[in-house]
Amino acid sequence: MKLGILTAPFEDTELMDVADWSAANGFSALEIACWPATSGDVRRYAGTSHINVDGLSKAQSNEIAGALADKGIEISGLGYYPNPLHADASHRDAVIGHLKKVITAAGLMGVKVVNSFVGGDRKLTLDENWARAAQIFPDIIAHARDSGVTLAFENCPMIFSNDEWPGGHNIAYSPYIWRRIFDAWDGVGMNFDPSHLVLQMIDQSRFMREFGARFAHVHAKDLMIDRDGLYERGILSAGMGWQVPRLCGLGEVDWSDFFAQLYRTGYDGAVIIEHEDRDFEGTDAKLKRGFCLARDILSPFIK
Repeated sequence: MKLGILTAPFEDTELMDVADWSAANGFSALEIACWPATSGDVRRYAGTSHINVDGLSKAQSNEIAGALADKGIEISGLGYYPNPLHADASHRDAVIGHLKKVITAAGLMGVKVVNSFVGGDRKLTLDENWARAAQIFPDIIAHARDSGVTLAFENCPMIFSNDEWPGGHNIAYSPYIWRRIFDAWDGVGMNFDPSHLVLQMIDQSRFMREFGARFAHVHAKDLMIDRDGLYERGILSAGMGWQVPRLCGLGEVDWSDFFAQLYRTGYDGAVIIEHEDRDFEGTDAKLKRGFCLARDILSPFIK
């Protein structure tokens, strides 16, 4: 098992500089953010392009992978988290086109996992969103399979702001829909993040026992419940005003149980710290301090 980071918060730092800092600070894996180089997503923690996948050649792919390997860094996956089920068809076409380019790049680099979202139209029901997904994703999944890549969906509801309410921007969040995904689509996996279970009051141990064999990639992020915010807004606000993303150890995830279940299910891949903690952002020094704090919480479990 290896400990690493998602590169997305280092939006103004070159990939090799991120790798140098990571290797020097006890990390041995990177999930590399691969949003479009010129027109990335404008939401927080999205839009970083550490590899320009447009027209990426095999020689360029080998050079990037080789340079990271020389630094002792494994690529756990390429990450691009858009909304392939967006209400606007032109938006869907654009992000699906880029997602396919990311998958192609992963295949060229020998990277086995591309992390993304199923997506969701916040105004549609779950079944209506699923009907759209059933039309869209077989072609994307076939492209991943032909590229030697597993497409892994994160279990995040993507509901943090009013433009994502009431249904969120990613339907792959609950056991109910995950069973449907795995029954319908061969060759896909889950990019598991335990923080999203805290929000939904879903039992972590039970979820990991049921789906752990399908984990293709794992994120480490914590979540704190602001009890005053929950009191004010109630659960029907779907977390807005009371879910607070935190670095590992500063929220309500049981990290001892998390690793116990990972080892129990046989997961032996990278554990990638995802940094979305507002208390540790704003400067490069604070960002790095946050990653190192999470490292110190998790590293005793990495064997």
